[in-house]
Amino acid sequence: LLQTPDYARAVLSVGVSLTSEEQLQDRLAARLRRQERLSSPDRPELWVVLDEAVLRRPIGGRSVMRAQLSRLLDVATEPHITVQVLPFDQREHDVMGGSLTILTMPDGSEVAYTEGAHYGQLIEEPDDVKRFSLSYDRLRAASLPPIMSLDMIRSVMEGNHRGASVPSRSERRRVAQEQLQQSGGWQLRRGGRRHTRRRPRP
Repeated sequence: LLQTPDYARAVLSVGVSLTSEEQLQDRLAARLRRQERLSSPDRPELWVVLDEAVLRRPIGGRSVMRAQLSRLLDVATEPHITVQVLPFDQREHDVMGGSLTILTMPDGSEVAYTEGAHYGQLIEEPDDVKRFSLSYDRLRAASLPPIMSLDMIRSVMEGNHRGASVPSRSERRRVAQEQLQQSGGWQLRRGGRRHTRRRPRP
């Protein structure tokens, strides 16, 4: 949902199921059409957790990657979009090797969608969805606060990542508390609108 056209093209081009340039164009067009929801009148709340590896692998080359990181910084200023980075120091986690999307519907019900390089699965069984939702919440809790996440994205984009250090837990907690005080408290609203929560691709 947050990919630039060039980044999306680079990602879609490596799929083993890709058979032609026409198919690539169709997939790219479909992906970009989905992004229109983020600027529609009834746009969803979007909360994205990105693995740090997403920032550091130069998909499409350095210029494409720089533009992608710049886009992340731009969209994260939108009031309905939150971006967090899960740093390497968190080690292994429940969703390694793929992505997880939790959709909260207007009636408050949730569904989960898991995706890997060559598969995708929709999960609707409430108990299973609850487990995936808990996995997502754990990832969000382990991630850097939004302000620190944007600082890391900016640092990687500017080429300073070799010397960048991951903030300590106490520093993360301090920044998160400051953000809560400034915003009046965060609340993930579960009714009334559809919410999309994603991890880990931009």
